[in-house]
Amino acid sequence: MCTVTFIPVKGKIYLTSNRDEKQTRLDAISPAVYESDAGKMLFPKDAEAGGTWIAAHENGNAIVFLNGGFKAHEPQPPYRKSRGLILLDLIEGATPYNSFIAIKLNKIEPFTAIIWDEHHLFECRWDGEQKHTKQLDAHRPHIWSSVTLYDEDVSSRRNLWFENWIKKNDHPSMKEIMHFHQFTGDGDTHNDLRMNRHGKLFTVSVTSLLINSKEAIMEYLDFKNNMQTKGSLILEKSMVIR
Repeated sequence: MCTVTFIPVKGKIYLTSNRDEKQTRLDAISPAVYESDAGKMLFPKDAEAGGTWIAAHENGNAIVFLNGGFKAHEPQPPYRKSRGLILLDLIEGATPYNSFIAIKLNKIEPFTAIIWDEHHLFECRWDGEQKHTKQLDAHRPHIWSSVTLYDEDVSSRRNLWFENWIKKNDHPSMKEIMHFHQFTGDGDTHNDLRMNRHGKLFTVSVTSLLINSKEAIMEYLDFKNNMQTKGSLILEKSMVIR
């Protein structure tokens, strides 16, 4: 939930997330398809709370979360619900953006939601007190770094790495995107895309989600267990992504 990129390529989009967590957190469950009254969803599952940080719905919508709103905050538990379960509440809605507008977030820890909703891209933030929304240009790439781990200077540096990489890779494959998420940086292990802060807090996984006109495909690279897995979900109707 800590570094996210959105990359549109003709006919498809990629959402990719680096999950930075404490070493003591339970290992996540690899991506699988889950079914609810709202339809089928593809996501990796947090073994502690049962939620997730990235998910796709068979209707073609998707969401990825980052920790924090606009600035680093001091956690003030107990919270009413985990953010990963809030993500599932949103993705189950017919239009996740409208779900974000409607949902009550009192006693929920701050987060940033990147929402792909009916071919529109939204950045939705909850700062602990109020919601903030912004529609983004879905025809160009974007990168986000969690405000809880990376200050403004580090985020700006990461943005520059991304901009320089995109100039050389304007139509990347999933493999190339996952390589970027694993190996980009300047040797500062505290702040490289794959980060490690003394083995106590580090990037535990990279998840890349591809959505095209017919299906959602998710590649999951688990660093803690040296394992790579893949999941897929057929969309309920064919769509054209421009």
